[in-house]
Amino acid sequence: MGALDEPLTKLVGDRTAKVLADSLKLRTVGDLLHHYPRRYVERGQLTSLDELEIDEHVTVLARIEKVTLIPFRGRKGDRLEVVVTDGRSRLSLVFFNQGWRQKELKSGAQGLFAGKVGVFNRSRQLVSPDYQLLDEDAGSDAARQFAGRLIPVYGASAQMPSWKLSICIETALTKHLADVGEPLPAELRERHGLIPLPEALELIHRPRGQADRELAQSRLRWDEAFVLQVALAQRRAAESALPAVPRRARAGGLLDAFDARLPFTLTEGQQKVSAEIAADLASEHPMHRLLQGEVGSGKTLVALRAMLAVVDAGGQAVLLAPTEVLAQQHHRSIVEMMGDLAEGGMLGGSDLGTRVVLLTGSMGVPARRQALLDMACGDAGIAIGTHALIEDKVQFQDLGLVVVDEQHRFGVEQRDALRAKGEQPPHLLVMTATPIPRTVAMTVFGDLETSVLDQLPAGRSPISTHVVPALEKPNFLTRAWERVREEVTKGHQAYVVCPRIGDEEPAAEPKKKRKAAEEDLEDVADAGAGSDERRPPLSVVETAGKLVGGPLQGLRVEILHGRLAPEAKDEVMRRFTAGEVDVLVATTVIEVGVNVPNSTAMVIMDADRFGVSQLHQLRGRVGRGSAAGLCLLVSDMPAGSAARARLDAVAGTLDGFELSRIDLEQRREGDVLGQAQSGVKSSLKVLSVLEDEEVILTARTEATRLVAEDRELAAHPELRTALESLLDEDRAAYMEKG
Repeated sequence: MGALDEPLTKLVGDRTAKVLADSLKLRTVGDLLHHYPRRYVERGQLTSLDELEIDEHVTVLARIEKVTLIPFRGRKGDRLEVVVTDGRSRLSLVFFNQGWRQKELKSGAQGLFAGKVGVFNRSRQLVSPDYQLLDEDAGSDAARQFAGRLIPVYGASAQMPSWKLSICIETALTKHLADVGEPLPAELRERHGLIPLPEALELIHRPRGQADRELAQSRLRWDEAFVLQVALAQRRAAESALPAVPRRARAGGLLDAFDARLPFTLTEGQQKVSAEIAADLASEHPMHRLLQGEVGSGKTLVALRAMLAVVDAGGQAVLLAPTEVLAQQHHRSIVEMMGDLAEGGMLGGSDLGTRVVLLTGSMGVPARRQALLDMACGDAGIAIGTHALIEDKVQFQDLGLVVVDEQHRFGVEQRDALRAKGEQPPHLLVMTATPIPRTVAMTVFGDLETSVLDQLPAGRSPISTHVVPALEKPNFLTRAWERVREEVTKGHQAYVVCPRIGDEEPAAEPKKKRKAAEEDLEDVADAGAGSDERRPPLSVVETAGKLVGGPLQGLRVEILHGRLAPEAKDEVMRRFTAGEVDVLVATTVIEVGVNVPNSTAMVIMDADRFGVSQLHQLRGRVGRGSAAGLCLLVSDMPAGSAARARLDAVAGTLDGFELSRIDLEQRREGDVLGQAQSGVKSSLKVLSVLEDEEVILTARTEATRLVAEDRELAAHPELRTALESLLDEDRAAYMEKG
């Protein structure tokens, strides 16, 4: 075990090591050295207090303005209230029964104050914060330590404030900086003018000025980009060495018969992407391709043509969907598009046809048994389903292609379990309806070839989007319901989307249990947790009741959400698709794949509680026919707030790639190698997949060249160690299975 792998107990003691592990997931010397400052402050450069977020753990540099000791009325004890300022805004520090702190918290002193931001009487405050005074007269260690240089502010916790963390890191630097290895090859560092890693670590933690910080960050960006791209290059090399059965469509076969029946011409984009996929399928190595594109760009049609080509070649194809609603929708639309070509071997079916079966967890025993039989004996050339397809009892005669829809909703283990059902590795086509900026695709899906559909088919109508400020202008919301009525009067239909199901939802129910009960992801994306001033998010059940008895009285209103029984969900969607329902009040279960061309209007309640990309997906459900689409984003958030800015961005453009960039800028990139690509925690500390495109591109080229010369990194032991550190056991399994 190297010195950087040593547990922190040897460096800082058992108690501090436990706090570092429990609160910050820092367990080794290497973890500590690679825990970089979030930002830096200079002496006299006070923190902007009006930007602090409620419930955030913060460390601020501020000046003490006022100190007041307030005795409790009618009982023992007191409250010490310290007001600090940045010159414009103020923040209260509150200490209970700690009046002795008056002696050191003097008006005019500067200090670092750390704690969790709360609210009392509509004013932000820190209760019993940790602090270090930086006033020279106070003679504090912190004042001497940070004199004449930038003060690093670390991502910290209530138990481990920034300056205590800084002391731990100083100890690690002093004792172990000489033990730091060099993962980047010397010629690569020389080619790109990069300083050695030990020097970069010292400068990132102990910068004398901004130039030191920039020099260190430039090197550390390269480390993150290069090690990640080496992992992806190894993965690409391993995949390209695997054997696969070539699958070529035959002339005059099923695909040709299907194309001849299409009532429209494929767009240039669809033709181009279809050709890329056909070339991959004809290869003797497994296809690994990501198909992404705008909402409504025809990804499902392109995927279906790939599946038909595989059936032509004697194989089977499977389409894995994240929800039963989407699986049923795919099955229904594919059967409709294929007609008698989907009834191979059945009475009235085409001689060229195959069978298209559906498999979901809620199917009855007879239907399920028949579907399993059709897949096992090869009668079903195409299988569509949910996680039920992954079960051990599901077998295929010759699985040639796996299509995964909305891949971000599946764990890699699930994809791997399905691919393992082929005797040889089947080809893989991953689809996502969320447009991904190029650099993100290279980083998150760097092992996949990427195809982009950015053309909308002819006949798609424009969608106009407007923000409805319900609190500021209640008459706008009244007008929104009038517009829904007008669309229904014209013979069209509408959606109303709400963030949650209903008031019966247990508030404290754990997320895992709730997600097991709801297959649609209905957790609100941005509910402002912790704020005592926000009402609960609006629900489907309550909203539908109010609409039926109020502004939409007399219209045929139905509800749809993940807790409905599968048969009930399917029946509601069937009736809505058939035009027997005027208004569907739903959760995000309708976010992707649902295709009802007659739906022209959508009202999204509490729209600020959804992510930008999610709103773009939702509005893609309207305007799918010849009539123009209308999407109304209802929000209580005031003008000028960050939430309203997000909604204005959605209303301002239909460019999904631009919106996904905005979304990622707000949420960070997520854990790009781990399974939780949620944006909550990023494994990238310095590299930004949005801003550092040139670094990522160059690192990809360098990594590909190095892996081609030395795939096992035999000549680069330090790089191999860095790779092992990045790919812990869980992530290594993720990469292996991907």
